Amino acid sequence: MPILIDVYVNVNYQSKRRIRLNHHADTLEQALHYPLGDTLPTPGSTVTVVPGVKWVRMTLPFALNHINLWLLRDEIDGVHGWSIVDCCISADDSKAQWEQVFANELEGLPVLRVIVTHMHPDHIGLAHWLCELWHVRLWISATDYTMARIGCQGPTGFGGEAAAAFFAAHGLTDPTSVAKIKARGSYYPTLVPAVPTQFRRMQDGDTLTIGGRAWRCISGYGHAPEHIALYCDELKVLIGGDMMLPRISTNVSVYDQEPEANSLKLFLNSIDKFKALDANTLTLPSHGKPFTGLHARIQQLHDHHGDRLAEVLHACSIQPSSAADMLPVLFKRTLDLHQTTFAMGESIAHLHALWFDGHLMRQLGDDGIYRFGAGSALSKRRRCW
Repeated sequence: MPILIDVYVNVNYQSKRRIRLNHHADTLEQALHYPLGDTLPTPGSTVTVVPGVKWVRMTLPFALNHINLWLLRDEIDGVHGWSIVDCCISADDSKAQWEQVFANELEGLPVLRVIVTHMHPDHIGLAHWLCELWHVRLWISATDYTMARIGCQGPTGFGGEAAAAFFAAHGLTDPTSVAKIKARGSYYPTLVPAVPTQFRRMQDGDTLTIGGRAWRCISGYGHAPEHIALYCDELKVLIGGDMMLPRISTNVSVYDQEPEANSLKLFLNSIDKFKALDANTLTLPSHGKPFTGLHARIQQLHDHHGDRLAEVLHACSIQPSSAADMLPVLFKRTLDLHQTTFAMGESIAHLHALWFDGHLMRQLGDDGIYRFGAGSALSKRRRCW
């Protein structure tokens, strides 16, 4: 299904944008509800969100300073214990927090399996350590398992020579940034030094029996290669991973491994799968607090990206622009290099959505930089696709 943006483009662009900005914060809070209020688990402890589901919150050394992990009461082959959902990055502090959880929160029972929603470092980083410690299997989608194995062995889209060249082709050419991105070739293997040598595949539509309850796998794309969320209809609970966050929009990026990806379309189509879930579903996000109001949040994310697409199209209609040119359009705050790499990927994703839908054309200039603009503005183009 194409991303429909004409309503944003053809009428009252500026007034529509002002209306959305003025009402965004109020609408966000009014449409979502946080059943646990301001309650947060302290490091090494848990909070029970529903019977058989415990919330673990671990610190991260990034601007996004935490990740939510989950313990699900389980039984496999007659053995009672727990399934872990997501793992945190590989770091001594993360291991220490897990050791506290093991000592205080497992009720004397073992870990029976490790489930990972996707291959990003804060989700899979300690999977190898956890699986070895408890002698259990990793459950993950085949695509994300493969990408994690590749990432452990060398540079990925997060840094290195290929990433630097890719971002330079989209306008991030200042020598300092290029040098720093090249130097980040070890970013992924530092946070994910290894993954288990074996795994159990999860794919869309599969049902996992966890603690006697059915949890359905729901695949998602655009944020990770093959993200798996888990939904329990009996509990009306969705473990949304990074596909459904309450306060921030999930990073949706294009990287050098798949340079012509249409990630934003994939993401928006994916979150629409959640519309079929119960309206009162309790969503457990990887960042932020558990919330209800899933259907409203889906619409908020569509509106958010619709606004961003309108801003990008407006700017590119005035002058052909690169992804780097779009950074101040899409991001109103100062970005460090870590944030800039994610912002560049997201900028490309928005440009690609407009390009694939035929609203913009792409030009490779004589300087080796891709720019996007209206057809008339690119009439003297070197090469267009």
